[in-house]
Amino acid sequence: MTVDGQQAALYLWPIGIALVVGFTGWWLLMALTRRLKGRDYRRARIARVISRPLAFALPLLLLIPALEATPLQGRWLEGSLRMLHIGLTACFIWLLVRAVAAGEQAILRDHPMEVADNLEARRVQTQTRVLSRVLMGAIILVGISLILLTFPMVRQIGTALLASAGIIGLVAGIAAKPVFGNLIAGLQIALTQPIRLDDVVIVEGEWGRVEEIGSSYVVVRIWDERRMVVPLTWFIENPFQNWTRRSADLLGTAFLWLDYRAPIAAIRAELERICKGEALWDGRVCVTQVTETTDHTLQVRLLVSARNSGDAFDLRCIVRERMLDFLAREHPQALPRTRAELLQQPDPGLRGPRSQPADDVRSPGAEDGAPAIQPEP
Repeated sequence: MTVDGQQAALYLWPIGIALVVGFTGWWLLMALTRRLKGRDYRRARIARVISRPLAFALPLLLLIPALEATPLQGRWLEGSLRMLHIGLTACFIWLLVRAVAAGEQAILRDHPMEVADNLEARRVQTQTRVLSRVLMGAIILVGISLILLTFPMVRQIGTALLASAGIIGLVAGIAAKPVFGNLIAGLQIALTQPIRLDDVVIVEGEWGRVEEIGSSYVVVRIWDERRMVVPLTWFIENPFQNWTRRSADLLGTAFLWLDYRAPIAAIRAELERICKGEALWDGRVCVTQVTETTDHTLQVRLLVSARNSGDAFDLRCIVRERMLDFLAREHPQALPRTRAELLQQPDPGLRGPRSQPADDVRSPGAEDGAPAIQPEP
């Protein structure tokens, strides 16, 4: 064997063995991942989380002692080892992010929202989603910082920045205000929960449900299938309506403008009959009240209750339609109408009324027997 062949063998044997063992482990771990795909028991989920990052980290981990066993020295060895350490750090960050995502999915799976009373599930899911995204972002940020600190030039820049921390910190704070503002707002929403997933809210005059809470924005699904994207800070800085803050139960009103001859007792009895025969009514409130009057009509408020805002809206429409049908069919005189008074016009062919004598048109203050005023000569 020549000298060149001997030198090559000193490089090939350690690196080749490390690559063969590493890629064999990679193939086994990837095969395990494919085999466990679709299985839902706990050990399978844990294995799926850790197998893929470990499959990529194992060859990198074996290459580190292999390179140190070769005659490689100086900058080449230092640069190669730095790249391997960066790859291992990236695999570790990947593993942590997958672990956080798996924990999030496990919590969401244990608290489904597809139940009748999902208030507790929505609270848990909101906190889990927001906190997991914040934790993932923090892990990625720390990982990138650790990777950058492996470069000497970056460490020198960091030292220079620390020397001028006052001005740089001010500039960075101003530039990063939207990012950190949304981050802090996300933590506030996760802890105080002014909104939760699937909450019914009124935002900028629009009725909708909270569909997604991200790291910087909230997606509200409007009733007509539009999506309103709202920054997280908006929900901290502005007032809004939350119809499901404590409970999904809601009161709904239907207003009718009726004639003064409307039979209120019959309307009250008909409302009770409608509510008792309708599955959308939750059995709590069924009230008929005269809430306003004008010179022509009176306002009747039909107040009903439902289990959620969707049922309340549908129940209001049903009550309004059936009550109008009942009044038109049974009490048409109760519907509002416009009254007019017809005055009899005098016949122009007849003589007008006789004019009163002069004595009858004197002012009440005139004295009897007062002398008449004589005209001047």
